[in-house]
Amino acid sequence: MCRQSATVCLVKSPARQHRLIGPVALRLETLADPRRRRGKRHPFVSVLMVARSAVLTGARSLAAIGRWASSAPQDTLARLGARTTKVFNVRIASSAATIRRVLNAACPGGLADLLGHDPAGAETLAVDGKSARGSRHGEIPAAHLLAAVTGVGRVVTQLRVPSKTNEITCFDALLAPYELADVTVTADALHCQREHARFLVEEKKAHYAFTVKRNQKNLHRQLAGLPWEKASAKFYDRATGHGRLETRVVQALTISDLDIDFPHAAQLAKIVRHRTQRKTGKRSRETVYVVTDLTSLEASPQRLAKIVRSQWVIENRLHFVRDTTFAEDASKVHTGHGPDNMATLRSFAINTLRAAGHTNIAAGLREMSYDSFRRPLDLIGLA
Repeated sequence: MCRQSATVCLVKSPARQHRLIGPVALRLETLADPRRRRGKRHPFVSVLMVARSAVLTGARSLAAIGRWASSAPQDTLARLGARTTKVFNVRIASSAATIRRVLNAACPGGLADLLGHDPAGAETLAVDGKSARGSRHGEIPAAHLLAAVTGVGRVVTQLRVPSKTNEITCFDALLAPYELADVTVTADALHCQREHARFLVEEKKAHYAFTVKRNQKNLHRQLAGLPWEKASAKFYDRATGHGRLETRVVQALTISDLDIDFPHAAQLAKIVRHRTQRKTGKRSRETVYVVTDLTSLEASPQRLAKIVRSQWVIENRLHFVRDTTFAEDASKVHTGHGPDNMATLRSFAINTLRAAGHTNIAAGLREMSYDSFRRPLDLIGLA
């Protein structure tokens, strides 16, 4: 069963005739092949590796992946474990139709887990969702994907949020397979839920830092009415970016003497952001509140500011990159698990390039495209 909730569709696959050598390929061999036994011509792992190699060169669509595969030379197809004809011993690339069928049927949760980054040892882990707008088709809503990203911008996994529900119901299932001891999980106000706090602290032995807004009316009202003027723990910060100057003031209060009803809460923070648009001079002010189980000894106002900023990583280093560099919102892939798995392949390309030292993903894709049938395979360690 596909891990769209809490079940992982991983199996021990038998040895294949065209076995691939490399850490990614070996992980993918544990993923169940969704195709029926009859009529299978191309190895399952080989098709997946073709797709992820093509995306690493900048392929944005299933058709582009198919064109990359059809143009690949024999030595590249051999490294990818492509099928061999019996008569002339020639490697045959999987067609665009085969690639489409495999990506539409492969378990998206299992693929995302296998191609993601292990969060163990990470300082922070940000959780947030994004809709792939182009995947909307007729009455079928756009695929909404909930993802988890470390503080350094490495994607851990993602799940598709089922229709007629929201991100809240998928939070536990998204993080359940991972070791999160001592990792601080951040999330926006939608996930400021008591059940999430209990799950992280009691089951995962992790920490949380949740933004509090008016969706939690009573909690927000309580925090807004606290004596923040008496807070002795403060931190001031100034930064520039996105065409604006921003000054942040962070104040923190411990909960020891406060009547705050939130599981395991140990500290509260008030963050006031003053922004000035550098071109227009327009000024704005925003106040947000944060609840966390981290004590004042574990997180000073300065560290709380850093933890809260890590939530922006998932927007700036994942969602923004997939939209601008891979044109995800323009993608018309909408059948089956296609939108989920294409998003996973894009995220894996981002992870791979960042691990190789690329800070600009668009530039990294261009570098891969200069030798598109050798460099991507070298980068992912295919023998």
